Amino acid sequence: MRAKDAVGRYGERVAARHLEQQGMRLLDRNWRGTAGELDLVARDGDLLVAIEVKTRSGTAFGHPAEAVTPAKLARIRRLTGQWLAERALEVAGGRFAGVRVDVVAVVLPRAGAAQVEHLVGVL
Repeated sequence: MRAKDAVGRYGERVAARHLEQQGMRLLDRNWRGTAGELDLVARDGDLLVAIEVKTRSGTAFGHPAEAVTPAKLARIRRLTGQWLAERALEVAGGRFAGVRVDVVAVVLPRAGAAQVEHLVGVL
């Protein structure tokens, strides 16, 4: 596994733990659809939440959330619709009051704990 992939996988684990501590229930991890992948899918109360996780080992190349472009958000929206069509009944009973997209930005400093920023409802 490349170092970049290892950083990303670690960031997803950190993000998942953070979301669960916030009371969200994870429904899927790394779900693959026809147009790509949803990093995390969760239930927050009666909402379905698609979560894009961006992890960086520093901010020299910008904040991780800056990598979530409008094109990426459009793809996440399409993938979320596909997830709902394929998995909602099976995983969650198919009942959601709404859908939102969150971004979790994880920065891994050289020393100390990961810094997690949860941006709610970016789309």
